[in-house]
Amino acid sequence: MSTIAIDKAGPRRKVKYGSMSRDRTWALRWSYFFLVLFAIFFLTPPLYMVITSLKSSAEISAATNPWWVFHPTLANYVELLTSNQFLRFFWNSTIVSLVVVLVTMLISIPAAFALARMKFWGSTTLATGVFLTYLVPDSLLFIPLFKMLALVQDITGITLLNRWYVLLFVYPTLTVPFCTWIMIGYFASIPKELDEAAIIDGASWLQTLTRIFIPVALPGLIAATIFAFTVSWAQFLYPLVFTTSIDQLVLPVGITTTLIKGDVFNWGQIMTGALLGAAPPLVIYAFLMDYYIAGLTAGATKG
Repeated sequence: MSTIAIDKAGPRRKVKYGSMSRDRTWALRWSYFFLVLFAIFFLTPPLYMVITSLKSSAEISAATNPWWVFHPTLANYVELLTSNQFLRFFWNSTIVSLVVVLVTMLISIPAAFALARMKFWGSTTLATGVFLTYLVPDSLLFIPLFKMLALVQDITGITLLNRWYVLLFVYPTLTVPFCTWIMIGYFASIPKELDEAAIIDGASWLQTLTRIFIPVALPGLIAATIFAFTVSWAQFLYPLVFTTSIDQLVLPVGITTTLIKGDVFNWGQIMTGALLGAAPPLVIYAFLMDYYIAGLTAGATKG
């Protein structure tokens, strides 16, 4: 029987303690470095907008330090907030965004519920097709949409073009596909035992949707609502194409149309209008950011 000799006097490998802790520390340092870098990069434009909005036109055109306000003034804010034209743009954007959100939810919720739970032939392909529809760019969609609405106007005599309410028909082409996709993922993440128990108890599909799925999927619904509102509020191409009269414009197009005259740019009011226009989405995201992230995450992993 052979024996194995162990050389206790041989060289021993030195064990390093705390290496994982050091790696984690460096990872955190690099993470903070890039976060600070990206924060500086993305916050610089809004900071410049705030500084410019507090300047008069004479100070903006003067060759002084653009990052400092020598004579701060709120004249740009007062002038816009007391302008009937600007308030009209703001009102049109508010009405269009709220109605589009309502229309989007009325279409997307039952569509997502049917595609996620009422399995039928071609439901998976149809769900993928809904998402692919969202990938078609606006710059390709507005031409056939314009021709369709012009044809409807010619046939029925109902004035659609150059009216703010025409946006209620074209914005859902952007919001419905993506919101439906988000809610398909969220509905799919809900345990099947819930709707099976409801059906066994005699509930209809509509009762299952309204009494079980909508309350449980509230983060997903909020995420879809925020997305629809943001797209409707910030959309620029469609209102630029479908509306031309001053009293029919929404905020993004109204600011650029009325505050840029020829080669004269009223930078102070342009920056002020942009900041005021960005305020509603910022407020919404500030209060509902957690729901938005939760809804998008569920939609991305269960879709």
